Amino acid sequence: MQSNIGIGWRHPHYQELLERKSQPDDPLLNSAKLDFLEVHSENFFGAGGAALAVLREGRAHYPISLHGVGLALGSAAGLDRWHLDQLAALVAHIDPIRVSDHACFARGNYNNQAIHAADLLPIPFSHEALNVMCTNVQQVQDRLKRRIAVENLSAYVTCEGSEMPETAFLNALAQRTGCQLLIDVNNIYVNALNDQIYSQINDLSNDPLTQCMAWIDAIHPSRVAEIHLAGHIDCGDIVIDDHGSRVKPPVWALYQHTLRRFGNTPTLIEWDTDIPALDVLLAEAATARSYAV
Repeated sequence: MQSNIGIGWRHPHYQELLERKSQPDDPLLNSAKLDFLEVHSENFFGAGGAALAVLREGRAHYPISLHGVGLALGSAAGLDRWHLDQLAALVAHIDPIRVSDHACFARGNYNNQAIHAADLLPIPFSHEALNVMCTNVQQVQDRLKRRIAVENLSAYVTCEGSEMPETAFLNALAQRTGCQLLIDVNNIYVNALNDQIYSQINDLSNDPLTQCMAWIDAIHPSRVAEIHLAGHIDCGDIVIDDHGSRVKPPVWALYQHTLRRFGNTPTLIEWDTDIPALDVLLAEAATARSYAV
C-alpha cells in the first residue's frame, strides 16, 4: 500500500519549509517524503498580500489541501456569502487537491442580526439537521464546482434531539450530496474518552479504542477522502482536542485500524497550538508513513 502523507503548514514553518525544500540532501525532509501540505483556508482570503504569495510558492512545490474552519455547514441560518465568495476565489487561484470543512454550526440570528460563534459547535444528528447540512454542502459544491470533504467533530457537549448515530448521519450526508468525508481519528478517540468520563464507565466492555474501531467500521470506505491525526490533552475531567502534542499511542493504533478499513487514504499530521520545530512535525509524518506502508 503506497502512503500519502502531509502536514499542516503553519506560519512558523512557512519560510523554513520552502528553504529546506531547495536542499535535496535534507535527511529528515527526505525521510518524511511529504506528499501534500494543508493550510487553513481563512488565513489566505483576500486578493493578494504576503500570505497568498507564500501559498503560491508552496503550491509550486507541493499539492495544497484547503481546510476551513468558518463555513459553519450545519447552520440553519445558512452560509455567509462573503465567506463563500472568498473561498471560491482562493480555490480558483490555488487549484487545491482537496477542500474541506467541519460538520458543525457557528452562524445564527440574534436580534435580526447574523452572528458567528467563532467556534465549531456540535449539531444534533437529526433528520432536520441533516437536511440543513445537505442544503449548505450542496450550495458550497455548486459554487466551487467541486466536491468538498466534511470532517467529524470533537464535541464537548451532546446536543439533544439526535435521531441517528453520527456515522449514519455522515454516511447519509455523503450519499445525498456526493460530498466526501474527512475522518479525524483523534476526534473520534477524544469523543470516546469524554463519553467514558461523562458516563463514569470503567468496565473493559466499554474500552474507548474498541468503540472507536466500531465507529470507523460504520463509515462507508468509498466516501473517505482524507484522514487527520493530532494530539490531545487529558485534563482529568475532560479531554481536549488541542492539536498541541504528538499523536498518542492509542490514536496510532486506531489509525492502523482505519487504514485497514479505508485503504490508502491521504493522511495529515495536524499541530496548531504550541507549534514545535518543523523537525518534530516531519518526524510525526515519517511515523505515519511507517504505519501506512
